Amino acid sequence: MTSGPLGVLRAILVDAIRGLRARRGRIGLPVRTVFAASLVLGVVTTAAYALATGFDRAAERADLPSVIARFADEDRSTIDARVRRLPNLEARAYRTEFRRVPLAARGRHLREGVVQVADDARRGYAVVAGRDLRTRGDEAVIEAGLAREWRLRPGDRITVGPLGPARIVGVALSPDNVAYPLARTARVYLSRRGLIRRLGAGDFPVNLVLLWARDDARTDVLLSQARGSAGAVRGLRFTTRTGLRTLVEQGSGLVVSLLVAFAFVAASLAGLLLGAGARFEVQRRLPATAVRRAVGASPGAVVALHGAEAALVAAPAAAAGLALGGALAAGPTRRALEPLNELAPETSALAILLAGMWVLVVALAALAAAAAAWRAAHRPPAQLLRGGDLRGAPPRGASGGLALLGARLVAAHRVRYLSLVTVLAAAAAVVLLLLALASLLGSLRDDPGTLGKRYQLTARLPADRAPEVEAIAGVREAAPRYELAAVSATALGSPLRLIAYPGDHTRFEAPALADGRRLRSDGEAEVGAGLAEAVGLRVGSTLAVQPPAARELRFRVVGIVRALQDEGRVAYVRPRRLAAALPSLRGPLALRLEPGADRERVRRGLAALGAEPRAVGGATGESRGLLEALAALLRLVALTVSLVCASSLAQALALAAAERRGAVAALRALGADARALRRLLGGAAAAVVLPAAALALVLEGFVLSPVTERLVAGYADLPLQTSLGQVGLLIGVLALSIGAASAWTARALAREPVVAGLREAEA
Repeated sequence: MTSGPLGVLRAILVDAIRGLRARRGRIGLPVRTVFAASLVLGVVTTAAYALATGFDRAAERADLPSVIARFADEDRSTIDARVRRLPNLEARAYRTEFRRVPLAARGRHLREGVVQVADDARRGYAVVAGRDLRTRGDEAVIEAGLAREWRLRPGDRITVGPLGPARIVGVALSPDNVAYPLARTARVYLSRRGLIRRLGAGDFPVNLVLLWARDDARTDVLLSQARGSAGAVRGLRFTTRTGLRTLVEQGSGLVVSLLVAFAFVAASLAGLLLGAGARFEVQRRLPATAVRRAVGASPGAVVALHGAEAALVAAPAAAAGLALGGALAAGPTRRALEPLNELAPETSALAILLAGMWVLVVALAALAAAAAAWRAAHRPPAQLLRGGDLRGAPPRGASGGLALLGARLVAAHRVRYLSLVTVLAAAAAVVLLLLALASLLGSLRDDPGTLGKRYQLTARLPADRAPEVEAIAGVREAAPRYELAAVSATALGSPLRLIAYPGDHTRFEAPALADGRRLRSDGEAEVGAGLAEAVGLRVGSTLAVQPPAARELRFRVVGIVRALQDEGRVAYVRPRRLAAALPSLRGPLALRLEPGADRERVRRGLAALGAEPRAVGGATGESRGLLEALAALLRLVALTVSLVCASSLAQALALAAAERRGAVAALRALGADARALRRLLGGAAAAVVLPAAALALVLEGFVLSPVTERLVAGYADLPLQTSLGQVGLLIGVLALSIGAASAWTARALAREPVVAGLREAEA
């Protein structure tokens, strides 16, 4: 026989395997417990990792440039003479971008097409289907969002404005913007050389340059020099890779951040379930532990045996749960990433991540079992043999007596009982939080009030026609609303949105004020908390912005608001300075309606003025597909967490029945049938579920929701409120869990011979 540590380990494993084989009919419950916890971890780990790293994968595959510069049309040679002298420059590529190009294919039409004419080795996009452009003028590569929405693939044809039909040769993905229709524009790429040959024209001017830095950490040097050497280049705007990440993540915004944060909540819940399961299994086998201790086994040997058995049970169950959870989350996660022009992780990367989680689950199960066994092994064998059974004769007769007995059975061990209630309450609280988040998704999609917007319609009319609009029955007031994209002049490339109203903007938009006061003059600004955090602003600071104009504008920050739009990277100002810098500044009229106004009547009035009204949507614009995918993820996680509830409850009932085999067998000997056993176990289940449900409401209302609200406090004032309907749904689910767990356990008990229970045999 081999001696030393390896020999001891081998002996422990052999003993553990022999014990599991002898009890193979009783290991189903711990297997299901580990499987349920691993399923939750598999789902949330896959979703959180994919959502948190999707941009980086897409940027790497697409070879996303460090800086993108846009400007008015210029000669290629003139721009290149300046660009090639920039420091820290590894490569450059030039584009000619045409906007508002009509697109048509398969009976679908779009007026907001964007055509980029390219002919460089480095394209800044990744071809995900078909091939890249060659030198033919009748070939096109289209963006993946347009291909999905219009069901196009390589080999189909698309009509590109006045150029006419072009054959689609490839589908491309570039994370420098969200995909169509989350973005209202759709991109098509054409070959510069092919178009020159096809049209017989001279070279195209350029209005877009892609710059790749040698050292991305020193991109600011490249950007600063580019700004300084721009000279008389008109309409120059820069966007960095960091800025692109921010812009793209605004498409998913807050919800993705909440899902990533929720992964930690669910992981904690799974760990709590694994620990409780290990303690329950050790408790169930206290008589066997007492026998081992009585015949001379050391506490260390008992601990090692329990740890080895837990690891052997957890290994296959954890592998199955993690694999199934990853597979279930893969589809909804991929659909959530597609509108963002981001990529799901490779199967190999996910396999490595889940393998690491498997090691953690097995180790946690073994450590939890070892810790519980350590406490048990140091108790006297006589106390272990007693097992804490109830004293006295069980009450007889009415169903109320049986239910009360069931409650006493499950609550006999107070520490374990409290642990079980806590696990079940945590799982139920997480389900409530998921339901509240699902309601938040609906608000983000449909309710303009989520953004603090108090207007309901917009109309493309000149500002001087606001009095005519206000004369329409049902319109309380109307004012021009100006919104334009800009970048911070102090944090180069950091994007933001300028929103301006004449006069008091809170009549139409009033995001919650977090600090300071409302603006009162043309030189003041209220900035979103997201912008304040990104640029380092506070009340009294100076906001320097570079709009699409020749000079920068400066405003004194007088207030910080919790704005959700564009992740809080917004600034509210008065329009006078914007109009001075941009004489062509235009904006629609924002209409605030009277309560109960007849919208159809308002629409007819606007139509008579020659305007087509547009309803104000929620925070996510054209993001129905994204929200549906994210909602699917929420539903999937809620389902897996519900399995945790059912597993915890079944585990408790099975353990209580196993420990009280003598009492249950006595009841059966006195004539208790399967229905009586269900009443007994139903009382036990209710004794766990009712306090757990009450505690879940407390946890969700005073712990989970406030923590989640603090996560979003930098963006908006969005209290997560659980409705009565959601509470009712939770109670219904828990009631079903009581019935299912009671019926399952009663059925298992009814199959066992009464004599075996009376002998209280222990394997």
